[in-house]
Amino acid sequence: MSRSKRDLSGKVVAVTGGARGIGKAIAAALTDAGALVAIGDIDIPAVDDQTGAAFAAKLDVSSAESFREFLDVVETRLGPLDVLINNAGIMPTGFIDEMDAHAAERAVQVNLIGVINGTREAIQRMKPRGRGHIVSISSLTAYLAGAGVAVYAASKAGVLIFSQAAAIELHGTGIDISVLQPSLVKTELVDGIAIGKGAPACGPEDVAQRVVSILRNPQFQAFVPRAVGPLGYLNQAVPAPIRLWFARVSGSDKLIEEMDLSARAGYVERLQRIVDRT
Repeated sequence: MSRSKRDLSGKVVAVTGGARGIGKAIAAALTDAGALVAIGDIDIPAVDDQTGAAFAAKLDVSSAESFREFLDVVETRLGPLDVLINNAGIMPTGFIDEMDAHAAERAVQVNLIGVINGTREAIQRMKPRGRGHIVSISSLTAYLAGAGVAVYAASKAGVLIFSQAAAIELHGTGIDISVLQPSLVKTELVDGIAIGKGAPACGPEDVAQRVVSILRNPQFQAFVPRAVGPLGYLNQAVPAPIRLWFARVSGSDKLIEEMDLSARAGYVERLQRIVDRT
């Protein structure tokens, strides 16, 4: 007997990093599905009304206090939290020996510590109610890393493993944990990175629709597009020399060398402002 789809109408949802890109698309898709959506973002001036969100508030996910205050506001204005979407993320690029140490630390703080902060705060609210759903955005790079994105890939792999452990802890509590692993998503995050013909790229709307899908039909892990899942699993299953061979064949060993720095300048400038906020 198949399980009926969950209705999202009236559900209170908090989306981190909702001002742009994937987060903005998720907020819009969930609003269309009838949810009451609150956006949390470090860059509030960038938030517009195109998502249809109920409201937007300042949030630095790397700060536990900021996350607590944000969710307090969400529950005061909209009601008990039903869903948290851990989406906020940044991607500084560069070879390991050349990357700015502070930028690397900030990436881990936002991408991984931010997910830990949000998940902890959400669980504390959801557990007494015996219900809730937490969705965290990881990346295909957790399985398929490339040159120049080592710190980003590490932080996203951390999100996956953290979510696995959280799912074990929360089994039987009524709280669902899900993790999404998109391939290259066509947002400013990948500006300047050459996306080869046939590469498994997708759009922010594709990720948003997958979020809606797993909220209606809960599952732990989902890839976007779906077809990249076996590729990721296979890459981790083969010996290291084969992974290195595949990196050369796919061009992922030259991501930085072939990057269009002028096309990436806008994102780098905004990223620097985020990195400078400690």
